[in-house]
Amino acid sequence: MITLKNSLQGKKVLLEMQDPKTGVKSQPQRLVITTIPHAITGEDILSWLADRFQIDTQEARNFGSMLVALGYIYPLQDHKRLVIKPDASLYRFQTPYFWPTQQWPVEDTDYAIYLAKRNIRKKGILELHEQEQYNRLHKWMNHKWDFIVMQAKEQYRAAKERKKPDRVVFDCQERAYWVVHRPPTGLFISPLFCLLQMIFTQQSIMRPRVKSSVSIGALVKYCATYNGHDPFLSKCLPSNPWITDDITYWNLNMPNVEIPTKMRVERWTFSFGELLSDPRGRDDFRLFLKKEFSGENLAFWEGCEDLKWGTAATMREKAEQIYKSFLARGAPRWINIDGKTMEITVNGLKHPHRYVLDAAQTHIYMLMKKDSFGRYLKSPVFKDTLKKAVCPEDGRKSQNQLFLPSALCWRPSLSPIVLRQQEKEHRAKMAANAPVDITQVMSKLSKTGKEVSPCRLIVSSPVVLVSHIFPVFETFAPETTDSIYFPGKRQNLD
Repeated sequence: MITLKNSLQGKKVLLEMQDPKTGVKSQPQRLVITTIPHAITGEDILSWLADRFQIDTQEARNFGSMLVALGYIYPLQDHKRLVIKPDASLYRFQTPYFWPTQQWPVEDTDYAIYLAKRNIRKKGILELHEQEQYNRLHKWMNHKWDFIVMQAKEQYRAAKERKKPDRVVFDCQERAYWVVHRPPTGLFISPLFCLLQMIFTQQSIMRPRVKSSVSIGALVKYCATYNGHDPFLSKCLPSNPWITDDITYWNLNMPNVEIPTKMRVERWTFSFGELLSDPRGRDDFRLFLKKEFSGENLAFWEGCEDLKWGTAATMREKAEQIYKSFLARGAPRWINIDGKTMEITVNGLKHPHRYVLDAAQTHIYMLMKKDSFGRYLKSPVFKDTLKKAVCPEDGRKSQNQLFLPSALCWRPSLSPIVLRQQEKEHRAKMAANAPVDITQVMSKLSKTGKEVSPCRLIVSSPVVLVSHIFPVFETFAPETTDSIYFPGKRQNLD
């Protein structure tokens, strides 16, 4: 199978194809009403590839379709299907400015300008996938959409000054570039995805097979190792806080607790990943590396994790800071990685992304796993931590003890009828203890036609304060509601 092993080989093949004497024959072709210069047909491309590499027609077609999918050749008619047709379909060589070997960063701003320009030229009639991308970018880049529209208008005005064939050719070149780098959803698979799928398939074929007995044995070993740490299979020490309301378990297993539990420390020995996944274990491992003067390895690994899972706004800044601190010449915390990994990392930092440091991070991870982790488990740092680790006792109570205190403290809630009755009794008691205004009572009785003498009163409350009417009176608790007490003498008001 013919493949492009590197960019230099691809450039060499394309330059041979464009040679005026020995390359693919090109000539002006009429497209609708416009004459397109230097157009080539699909059958000419396939015949040249078959003669040049001594391959059959199907192999030449696959190789030609790869050149179209990668963006080195673009169709003039059916621009959505990036394949070579063995007929008189017209194609052109892409200008070297748009070749993938240039490695231009594909920015969303440039794509938004392109869609805005097409929207102006087509007077708002875009294809379905272009309209969806246009709406999405308009919503996302609303803060600078005026700048995008202004750039699109300027490019559209400059394009109108060109000749029509040149304008059509440039439009086809630009559209082919964005079809490759912003493919319509569901029309075809990206060439990068095809390459990754091919690599994954090859690795799957080359992967050695494992017997089912070995796999089952590994599964049994894993279950036996983690049996005591499974929350469904083992008890919760000292007690389950959701049942007993005792938060001791949470306090002992906080991320950065000073003294961890023995079960937590034992879990660090299972694998290096378990140690790094625990913040307390990572602190202990950092102390060990500091004593061995290799703490920069763990610091670099943590920096890569922060870059990978951090915000996108600070991604470029973090990548530059990690490079200056660990990878650059004369870096204050320089790490030791091989030349090939360094080359891959430095080339990737030209266009940083979340996983640009994965190669270097994997190298440092394996270095710590194979070298530092084994010596850490035998070091005094780990032994001292294991010695100081606490082993909480089972603080769970029996079923009777669990429910007895709650049963003693539990009181049934009162009925709303009882609450209303108690409220009425409380209001009546407050009204009975409150002082009575005699003048208001007398005024009400006078309205009914009855005359009441000052010395003849019917008192309805247990205690009546009449000292403001009869200065010589004193207040007592009467035995009946139809009599009051004068000092030293009892008189019946009837």
